[in-house]
Amino acid sequence: MATIGNALRGATLAITRSRTAPRVVTSSATRYFSANPHVVVDKFVSSPPPTPSSANAEALRHPNDVHDRNANYSDEDSRSMAGVTASVRHNWTKEEIAELYSLPFHELMYRASTVHRMYWDPAEVQQCTLLSIKTGGCTEDCSYCSQSTRHKTFVKPTPTMKVQEVLEAAKRAKDAGSTRFCMGAAWRELGNKKNAFNHILDMVKGVNGMGMEVCCTLGMLNAEQARQLKEAGLTAYNHNLDTSPEHYPKVITTRTYEDRLDTIANVRDAGISVCCGGILGLGEKDTDRVGLLHVLATLPEHPESVPINALVAVEGTPLGDADADDETESDGIADVDSFDMARMIATARIVMPRTMVRLSAGRLSFSDAEQFLMFQAGANSIFNGDKLLTTDNPAFDADTSLFQKLGFVGKPAHAGPRVAPTEVTGEVEITQVKGMEQQYA
Repeated sequence: MATIGNALRGATLAITRSRTAPRVVTSSATRYFSANPHVVVDKFVSSPPPTPSSANAEALRHPNDVHDRNANYSDEDSRSMAGVTASVRHNWTKEEIAELYSLPFHELMYRASTVHRMYWDPAEVQQCTLLSIKTGGCTEDCSYCSQSTRHKTFVKPTPTMKVQEVLEAAKRAKDAGSTRFCMGAAWRELGNKKNAFNHILDMVKGVNGMGMEVCCTLGMLNAEQARQLKEAGLTAYNHNLDTSPEHYPKVITTRTYEDRLDTIANVRDAGISVCCGGILGLGEKDTDRVGLLHVLATLPEHPESVPINALVAVEGTPLGDADADDETESDGIADVDSFDMARMIATARIVMPRTMVRLSAGRLSFSDAEQFLMFQAGANSIFNGDKLLTTDNPAFDADTSLFQKLGFVGKPAHAGPRVAPTEVTGEVEITQVKGMEQQYA
C-alpha cells in the first residue's frame, strides 16, 4: 500500500512541477491589455479540468488503517494550493490556534475548505450510527448528561441490551447506509464488569462480522481491556475530552482530565483508532474551545476522528436547568449557533488536516443549509439514525435526502478514504523532506 501511495505522490509532484501555465481556453471575444499581452481579461475555461471518474475514485483509496495511511506520508512536510499551506503538526501553540480561530469568518472558511480539499475528497462523508446498549444509571456527575443517577431527568435506567438485539440494530443501520456502528454504555468505567464485557466482545465480533466498522464508548478502559477489544475486531473507541483542561472541573468532578487522557493512551497503544472531541455550549469561553483543540492537536497522534457536538440541554441536568432559567444568565450554556460550530470545525480541520471531523449531537437543531456550512468548514463524517444515546438525531431518510441534495456519497466500510481529487490532478504542491523521521497522525 505504501508503494501505491508513494507512486501517486510522485506522479502528482511530476504533474505539478511540469505545469508552467494554467490550461485556459478563451473565446474570440477575449480582450488583452495592450501594455501587457500576458494579462487576459474575460478569460474562461470552456471545459472543466480533468477529474477522476467514479470508478477511478473508488480505486484510488488510502489504506483503511490510519497508521498505514499516515506511514505513506511520513516524509511529507506540507501541502500548498490556492495560496494556502498546511501541514500535519504536533507542536501547535495555543497562540497559533487562537489566531486561526479568531480569523474573520470568511477567511477562516476559505482556508479550512482549501485544506479539506488538499487532503480529502469533499464529496465523501462517513456515516456512523450510535446505539445506547446500556442507558441510564451512571454514577458520574457530568452536568450535561441525562443518564447520571445524580440528576432527575426523563431517562430511566435500563439493563444492558442482549447481544442479538444489538446485532439486529446494527443490521438495520447497515441496510440504511451506515458503515460504522458505535455502541455506548452509561457507566463510569468497565472496571470488573466481566460478564457485561464478555457480551460486548461478542457484540463487537458480530458487528465486525457483518462487514461494518465497530466503535465503542464504554467509559474508562485499562490497557488489557483495550487489547481484548482490539482482538475482537474493534475499529475505534470514542472517549471525548469535552472541553479544555481549565473548564473541565466546572463540568465534571467524578473523573479527572488525566483519567480521560490515560484511557486515550491505552486505546492508542492497543492499535485502536481514537475518536475524541468535545461539546460546545457548556458555558465555556472561546479560550476553552481553543484549549480543547490545542490538547487534541498536540497528542502524540492526532485522533482518527474528532466529533464536534452542540449541547442538547436536558431538563433536570445542571446545565439544562441553568439554560431554562429565564432569570439566570446562562453564560453561553447551550447558546451555540451554526457559526460557532463552523468556526470550531474549520479550526480543527486546519490544525488536524488528516483527521475526520464529525458532526455529532445537536445536528437536528440545524437546517440543511447550516449543515452545509459545516461541511464546507471541513466536516466529513456524521452520526445518523434517530437517536444519539438519548437525544434526537435526524432520521436515516432525512440524511439520505440531504446527501442527494448536496451531492455527497457515503464512505464504504473497511475501505480507506478516497485520495483527494486535487492530489490526483496535480493541483496540490507537496513538499517532501528526505532523511527525516516524522510521525504523523
